[in-house]
Amino acid sequence: MNFFTTIKNFAADESGAVTVDWVVLTAAIVGLGVALIGTISTSVDNLGDRIAAEIDLTLPE
Repeated sequence: MNFFTTIKNFAADESGAVTVDWVVLTAAIVGLGVALIGTISTSVDNLGDRIAAEIDLTLPE
Protein backbone atom coordinates (compact mmCIF):
# COMPACT_ATOMS: atom_id res chain seq x y z
CA MET A 1 0.00 0.00 0.00
CA ASN A 2 1.55 3.27 -1.00
CA PHE A 3 1.22 6.69 0.60
CA PHE A 4 -1.45 8.03 -1.74
CA THR A 5 -3.68 4.99 -1.25
CA THR A 6 -3.44 5.41 2.51
CA ILE A 7 -4.41 9.09 2.27
CA LYS A 8 -7.27 8.26 -0.09
CA ASN A 9 -8.65 5.61 2.30
CA PHE A 10 -8.30 7.97 5.26
CA ALA A 11 -10.21 10.73 3.44
CA ALA A 12 -13.00 8.32 2.46
CA ASP A 13 -13.43 6.91 5.99
CA GLU A 14 -16.57 8.32 7.64
CA SER A 15 -16.57 6.30 10.86
CA GLY A 16 -16.17 9.36 13.13
CA ALA A 17 -18.58 11.64 11.28
CA VAL A 18 -21.55 10.78 13.52
CA THR A 19 -19.56 11.59 16.65
CA VAL A 20 -18.60 14.97 15.26
CA ASP A 21 -22.24 15.69 14.41
CA TRP A 22 -23.33 14.87 17.96
CA VAL A 23 -20.59 17.01 19.49
CA VAL A 24 -21.58 19.99 17.34
CA LEU A 25 -25.27 19.49 18.12
CA THR A 26 -24.59 19.23 21.86
CA ALA A 27 -22.40 22.34 21.80
CA ALA A 28 -25.16 24.26 20.01
CA ILE A 29 -27.75 23.21 22.59
CA VAL A 30 -25.47 24.18 25.48
CA GLY A 31 -24.73 27.53 23.82
CA LEU A 32 -28.42 28.25 23.36
CA GLY A 33 -29.06 27.34 26.99
CA VAL A 34 -26.39 29.72 28.24
CA ALA A 35 -27.75 32.51 26.02
CA LEU A 36 -31.27 31.83 27.30
CA ILE A 37 -30.17 31.97 30.94
CA GLY A 38 -28.36 35.25 30.29
CA THR A 39 -31.45 36.75 28.70
CA ILE A 40 -33.95 35.55 31.28
CA SER A 41 -31.86 36.25 34.41
CA THR A 42 -32.09 40.02 33.96
CA SER A 43 -35.87 39.90 33.65
CA VAL A 44 -36.19 37.61 36.68
CA ASP A 45 -34.01 39.94 38.76
CA ASN A 46 -36.14 42.93 37.78
CA LEU A 47 -39.34 41.05 38.56
CA GLY A 48 -37.96 40.02 41.96
CA ASP A 49 -37.10 43.63 42.76
CA ARG A 50 -40.60 44.77 41.79
CA ILE A 51 -42.20 42.08 43.95
CA ALA A 52 -39.97 43.00 46.91
CA ALA A 53 -40.88 46.67 46.54
CA GLU A 54 -44.59 45.82 46.41
CA ILE A 55 -44.31 43.66 49.53
CA ASP A 56 -42.49 46.46 51.36
CA LEU A 57 -45.33 48.85 50.49
CA THR A 58 -48.03 46.55 51.82
CA LEU A 59 -46.37 45.54 55.11
CA PRO A 60 -47.52 47.46 58.18
CA GLU A 61 -44.85 49.34 60.06
